[in-house]
Amino acid sequence: MSGWESARSTDQLNKFKKLSGRPLHGETLADHRTPPARSGHRCVADNTNLYVFGGYNPDYDESGGPENEDYPLFRELWRYHFATGCWQQIRTDGYMPTELASMSAVLHGNNLLVFGGTGIPFGENNGNDVHVCNVKYKRWSLLNCRGKKPNRIYGQAMVIINGFLYVFGGTTGYIYSTDLHRLDLTTREWMHLKPNNTPDDLPEERYRHEIAHDGQRIYILGGGTSWTSYPLDKIHAYNLETNSWEEITTKPHDKIGFPAPRRCHSCVQIRNDVFICGGYNGELILADLWKINLLTFQWSKLPAVMPEPAYFHCAAVTPAGCMYIHGGVVNIHENKRTGSLFKIWLSVPSLLELCWEKLLQDFPHLSTLPTMQLLNLGLTQELIERLK
Repeated sequence: MSGWESARSTDQLNKFKKLSGRPLHGETLADHRTPPARSGHRCVADNTNLYVFGGYNPDYDESGGPENEDYPLFRELWRYHFATGCWQQIRTDGYMPTELASMSAVLHGNNLLVFGGTGIPFGENNGNDVHVCNVKYKRWSLLNCRGKKPNRIYGQAMVIINGFLYVFGGTTGYIYSTDLHRLDLTTREWMHLKPNNTPDDLPEERYRHEIAHDGQRIYILGGGTSWTSYPLDKIHAYNLETNSWEEITTKPHDKIGFPAPRRCHSCVQIRNDVFICGGYNGELILADLWKINLLTFQWSKLPAVMPEPAYFHCAAVTPAGCMYIHGGVVNIHENKRTGSLFKIWLSVPSLLELCWEKLLQDFPHLSTLPTMQLLNLGLTQELIERLK
C-alpha cells in the first residue's frame, strides 16, 4: 500500500498532502519556525523524529537573511516530531561541522554520524572527519580515528554493516572517486579497501549516488558526475566476503522498462526492498517512485508520484515503514528550492501504527499530559516516549 498522505490522515493512504509543522505547545504562531527551503541536506529518522541536518540555499532572503551567519549554508539541526507534527531547531553543545552540503549521514542508535561534505565554495572546503551528534543528549563530538582516512570529499554514500561504516565514491569538486573505505566503529580505524578487480571491472567514478545492502553485498544505485547520470539496468555490488565488485543485471518493469538514469535522488530500504525517489537525469527533475527487490532484482514502479519533482532532497524511513521526504531543488531555471515535507507509507502500517495515528488525530494535546496520566490511560512506555 503506497500513497502520499497528510500529517493527520490514515483513511486516505493513496492520496497526498503536504505536511505542515504546527507550533509547539505554548508557542505562538509568531514564534513558530520551520526549516527554510534548502538542498544538499541530509535526514535520518527513528520512531519518534525526523532529523534534518545542514543544507544550502543561495536565495539570501529564503535562507534567513542577516540572521543566518552561515549563508548560503545552514549550520543547524532540526527535528520534526511525528506525534505532534511540530518542527523544532535543536540547540546543541559541542562543535557542529561546517561542511554542510552533500555530506553523508546515518543514525546509529542515538548517534547521528555525519561524514564529509563541502562548504562554500563547493569543492574548496571539503571534510573527511566523522562528526557524531548524540540526539538524546544534543551534543556534538569529533570521532578521533586512525588509519588511512578517505580524501576530503562530498556527495559520497555510506552505510553501517555489522559495526563497520562503509564509504563509497564522492568528489573533491574536481575529481570523482570510485574509492571504497571502511571504518571499524569499535577500534575507530579507517581502511582503504582494495577490491580484487581489474580497473576495468570497477564501478564508474561518481557522486550523489545511493547505497543499499543485504548484509553480504553493498549495492550502488545511480549517481553520476556534473555531465552524466548512470543507468539502473545494471547495478554494481561490492561483495564483503570476496572483496570484489560484481555487476548485477536487474529485471525491468514488464511495461515501462527500467527507471530513468539519475543522480541526486533519494533512497530508503525496508528489509529486502529498496525505494528510490526523484532525482535529476541531466535534463529533467524526476518525481517517480521505484522499488527494487534485492532477492529478485526486479524493478517495480509505484503508483504514487512526488507532489513536487525534486533533486538534492533528502529522505528517511521510520522503523514502521513510513518514508519522509524534505526539501530539494524544484526548479532548475529559477534555481528554486522548497522546504516542503511529505510522507508516504511504503509498507502496510501495522494495526498499532494505524491506531496510534488515529489517537493522535483525535487527541492532539496528548503530548501535554503528564507521564502518570498517560500510563493510567493505558499507554505503554514505548508510546509515551514517542510523545516526548
